[in-house]
Amino acid sequence: MSLYQVQKLLYQLNRDPATQARFKTDVDGLLSDYKLTDDEKNWLRAGDVGELYIHGVNGQILMHYAAFIGQEWDEYIQAMKEGLTKHGQVRDGIYRAVDGGDGGAI
Repeated sequence: MSLYQVQKLLYQLNRDPATQARFKTDVDGLLSDYKLTDDEKNWLRAGDVGELYIHGVNGQILMHYAAFIGQEWDEYIQAMKEGLTKHGQVRDGIYRAVDGGDGGAI
């Protein structure tokens, strides 16, 4: 996973109105500006918070993305839990080190 690139995009998306507008009008063009895998692009297009979470996206960054795509707080938390149930433990990033390396703490 291109964790840095995903988080860089989400950081910009969370803070920059021009990036937010572009996400809504030209998501493919925006995604092409970052070195992302096809899976990552699909997860971002689909708003798959659970998949992004288990691949290590920081919860603080992900929380703002979830709000941007219209998820309420409880939906965001549930999406992360469902990601763990469906896809298994967190695989990258800081959350991988939680719980003795098993990851997946929320």
